[in-house]
Amino acid sequence: MTLRENGPNRRALLQAGSLVLLLGTQQIARGASVVAVRIWPAQDYTRVTIESDGELKARQTTVNVPPRLTVDIEGIDLVEGMRELVGKLKPDDPNIAGIRVEQRKGKLVQLHIDLKQPIKPQVFNLQPVAAYQHRLVFDLYPVNAPDPLEELIAQRLKELDEASARAARLLGIETDALGSPAGTEDPLGELLARNGHMPLDKPAPAPPKTPAANTGKAPAAPLQRPASGGITDRLIIVALDPGHGGEDPGAIGPGGTREKDVVLKVALRLRDRINATRVNGNPMRAYLTRDADFFVPLHVRVQKAQRVKADLFISIHADAFMTARPQGASIFALSTKGASSAAARWMADKENAADLVGGINVKAKDATVQRTLLDMSTTAQIKDSLKLGSAMLGEVGRVGKLHKPRVEQAGFAVLKAPDIPSVLVETAFISNPEEEERLRSVQYQTDLADALLKGIVKYFGANPPLARSRQF
Repeated sequence: MTLRENGPNRRALLQAGSLVLLLGTQQIARGASVVAVRIWPAQDYTRVTIESDGELKARQTTVNVPPRLTVDIEGIDLVEGMRELVGKLKPDDPNIAGIRVEQRKGKLVQLHIDLKQPIKPQVFNLQPVAAYQHRLVFDLYPVNAPDPLEELIAQRLKELDEASARAARLLGIETDALGSPAGTEDPLGELLARNGHMPLDKPAPAPPKTPAANTGKAPAAPLQRPASGGITDRLIIVALDPGHGGEDPGAIGPGGTREKDVVLKVALRLRDRINATRVNGNPMRAYLTRDADFFVPLHVRVQKAQRVKADLFISIHADAFMTARPQGASIFALSTKGASSAAARWMADKENAADLVGGINVKAKDATVQRTLLDMSTTAQIKDSLKLGSAMLGEVGRVGKLHKPRVEQAGFAVLKAPDIPSVLVETAFISNPEEEERLRSVQYQTDLADALLKGIVKYFGANPPLARSRQF
């Protein structure tokens, strides 16, 4: 699943995340040669990539029972590279059950992908960019994707049920199979509603049940969950966005450390701390835009945060420059009136180009709609983002050097949620050998996660989250 090196030029082009177009690749008469094949499995979707030295044409067919995607690929020889694709499939891939490859007449290869569930496939081509040559991409999205907000609240409800069951056992109170007091109606639905989510596919709550007939035993007193831990809690949701991922490694340090790997580790450590923290008596819950090594387009990162009605959005990166000298952490907020410095503008341009490397289907209607919504940011959102950034910057400065003593601003696409205070954290310069070593350190990752959490708590201490609207 890792990117296969193709000589020293490939590493040099990825170094520091630079974007260099590789132009002029010729289609070879003998048919295209496979350069690399990759599979990126995730619950969100599985991506299959065939990289070649010439553009491939594909025609897809889907079968519903059993679910299968068949793709006819023209202009390719069935060489060892295609056979490697079968070996790269992992048994725990959430979407793909099996892969078969057949060489048909001429330069036609038929690829059969057996699926574990109904899939909405997107098949598209990507032109050469950075270290990549031509790519044929299959993005396999589950038809019945889970609701992320329901999953977050279900996790919280499970914690409450486990606590209630423990308390009930101590008090001798009868509980149902889920650990809730007997007779409890729809706690998940109630908690969803209290957190601003009213699923359209759920029926209205049933009327209260009539009391059961007297069995001669004293009626069980209802278990009163404390206000600090009951279903009246208002979850504070923090969206964490580990940058890059999958096809997009981000910047690569001189020692080979990939940005996408270290920022995910920092995000996972911060997630655990957020989930164990309460603010103003309310529990916090972290939501990751990606929790594994897969690519998420910039507009989808924003869309995910909006889908879970996040109170904050924090994008985590590891800075890079063309030389090894720059060092220190930085925090950025959005600007709609130009960047606060030339360096901030350069950084925003580099981060905004992530979609070119990671690869998005530009023909997808959803992408067009969401990119339009990214231009609806408000002055109030930017003001709150600067407050959040300042609170976090002060804490980050206690665990390491700062590149700039203030929150910088530029037109980062990933910070354009109009209703969510959003910041981008550059944890250190991965292009600096000393800071690359720190980024790989468990101690620095832990210290950084602690500092970011303190900044989040400090922000909410001065800016309590507002009550959620019931409209979704």
